[in-house]
Amino acid sequence: MEPLTLAGLDILVVEDELLLRKQIVGTLERMNADVSAVGTLAAARRMLAEQIFDFVLLDVNLPDGLGTGLLQERAFPLATSVIVMTAQGGVAGAVEAMRLGAADFISKPFDVSEMPLVVARAQRSRQSTRLEEHRRNEDGKAGDAFFFGEAMTGLKVMAEKILAADQRLKTALSPVLIQGETGTGKTTIARWLHRGGPRASQPLVEVNCSALPESLAESELFGHERGAFTDARSMRIGLFEAANGGTLFLDELPSLSPSLQAKVLKAIEEQRIRRLGGTKEIPVDVRVIAATHRNLKEMVAAGQFREDLFHRLDLYRIFIPPLRERGEDIVKLADLLMVQLCRRHRLAVRKISPAGRQRLLACAWPGNVRELAHELERAIVFEDGEVLTFENLQTPIDPSKPLEQTEWLRTDFVFPGEGFKLEEAIARLVRQALKQSGGNVSAAARLLGVSRDYLRYRLAGKKTDEGCDG
Repeated sequence: MEPLTLAGLDILVVEDELLLRKQIVGTLERMNADVSAVGTLAAARRMLAEQIFDFVLLDVNLPDGLGTGLLQERAFPLATSVIVMTAQGGVAGAVEAMRLGAADFISKPFDVSEMPLVVARAQRSRQSTRLEEHRRNEDGKAGDAFFFGEAMTGLKVMAEKILAADQRLKTALSPVLIQGETGTGKTTIARWLHRGGPRASQPLVEVNCSALPESLAESELFGHERGAFTDARSMRIGLFEAANGGTLFLDELPSLSPSLQAKVLKAIEEQRIRRLGGTKEIPVDVRVIAATHRNLKEMVAAGQFREDLFHRLDLYRIFIPPLRERGEDIVKLADLLMVQLCRRHRLAVRKISPAGRQRLLACAWPGNVRELAHELERAIVFEDGEVLTFENLQTPIDPSKPLEQTEWLRTDFVFPGEGFKLEEAIARLVRQALKQSGGNVSAAARLLGVSRDYLRYRLAGKKTDEGCDG
């Protein structure tokens, strides 16, 4: 377990008993906090007018009034968490303080050595509040397990090596770079890595960098102090702080400006950040996973991405192939997504017809897995039959996978009005048999139910794309 530290936190102690005040200040300072201390309401008001504090330890009974009066006056900005110190038997006062907005309370007399633990607990509560705010602003929901399939065996091996290394290291985890076309599942595999690693119980914060306005990106990632810009009326922690102890997923990282890329690099290397408008550095323990659909090497060569950041991210690299290159895994993935979609819509699971499966395999899928999921959902909603055929599939057909090649193998095939080219159909069957048999003519003849001489006769008169042997 890592030693407790309160480094980077500004704390105000409002306590009139001099000895107790000095004990609290000394204990918190040993935990590396920046501590100010006063003994009256009037002095507290002056301090609050001059500075924003992360936490205030507030005594209830002060010489010039009740500490809870500051809560009633709303003297504390939203970014400040208040911990009330109440005399023994003052439960009613503590409950009232919580109703007025205090984050926690501690009853006197107490062991001063417990105070850092109370502050740390309030810090976790504040972190959770920021995370919940971020989640409410996010449209997406956490995805299910990443589907690797047979086509991505190499990717799975690499991902499992990363998890194995993470389990050995536990802390100071190296960043991960995920590359792949839009819609291939970069976010899903980032979640898979987080949930399978040693930080699974800690926060996972997802940020689409391309959706951050340039004027707000630094504040969103690193936070800001009050007055840092026109609308900064109070201090606000950033998403690096919100992800402290866990994982920060930066999707489309190259969208950030070069100056922000430099700050991300500094945060990764030094594990410290500085809020916008702030003067002190705040330690953060964050595992960064970055993703992009662009070629970073080409961007570096063109001067569009920082070379030092690229090399820092490039230790663990994962490339997700486009859906069109995954062969039969497309259909297996469609079956998996079908179950999830039907469950979401509270419908019975629909089957996909042979013709529908062929159409899925024949499509180019420029939108990758995301587009496949949308087409499946469209079919669930609009197709009436017991099985889905995808007859209205809007995705362009990949010309390298013509649907007509196997349409005539279906039981519901109807000859076209312009006629049917039997010779082309036989040639396709021969090529398929040769492919399946590895170019062995005798084996291909057995698959076709013809003699080897007949097949050699066909091959002698027509060229095929397959090599062959006897």
